[in-house]
Amino acid sequence: MIGNADFEKKDTGKESRVQLVMMISVDDIVPNPAQPRKFFTEEAILRLADSIRNHGIIQPLCVRRPDKGSGVWELVAGERRLRAAKRLGLRQVPCVSVEASLEESAHMAIVENIQRENLNMFEQAEAINTLMKVHCLTQEKIAAKLSCSQSYVANKLRLLRLDEEEREEILSASLSERHARALLRIADKDARLGAVHTVVRREMTVAQTEEYIDRLVELQKKERAKEKEKSRTKLIIKDVRILYNTIDRAVETVRLSGIDVQTLRRENAKDTEIVIRIPKYA
Repeated sequence: MIGNADFEKKDTGKESRVQLVMMISVDDIVPNPAQPRKFFTEEAILRLADSIRNHGIIQPLCVRRPDKGSGVWELVAGERRLRAAKRLGLRQVPCVSVEASLEESAHMAIVENIQRENLNMFEQAEAINTLMKVHCLTQEKIAAKLSCSQSYVANKLRLLRLDEEEREEILSASLSERHARALLRIADKDARLGAVHTVVRREMTVAQTEEYIDRLVELQKKERAKEKEKSRTKLIIKDVRILYNTIDRAVETVRLSGIDVQTLRRENAKDTEIVIRIPKYA
């Protein structure tokens, strides 16, 4: 069991820095507001709790003092371990205190979670987005911090265009990130959600999904083109009707002045001919 007198040595390259591992009451630890993980599966927590029961907490939790005048500690990293410890009824957990500002704490929590394989694609995207906002960083700088490409960051952020309902459907069906990115090609939200249901119902592979989306997008383009042409035709018809009405009102005004004006309208396949006859004696 780890106690207050236990120490952990960390190699910094130039010198060894010794950190005190403290036993802190679970009631004194509050969650990190920048925690990117929103979904913790019951099964995963139970598995971790079983491991802790057999082997103890091998890696201490990371905490900081948000207010040095209080006895409260803010969790920087290790929420799954904290939840599992509470599930076991442990009163204290081993922790390492770090000197970190609110922004630094957010950065540490997000980076730790992004690097975990069991963080789902949307949590990763939210974490990257939060990291960018907290530190006002560009995609290129975020990519450098995470040791990945800028396109990787951009693809993750694109996933945030999917709303909560779509995300739940995708995760519950265990669809991959490539499935999600293919679905993003559909601009309309309702049409996209319908496509999600179709992909899930037919249990489509990524290749099948991409082919299905290709056909759907092409069909939508044709429908939009038809609607555009229909709108244009309606607009032309409306404009012509306005012209006819203007001519009819002008003729009627002349008639009211006492002049016997006659009009004749002839139509063929190409155009409409309007003849206005005004008597010479007028």
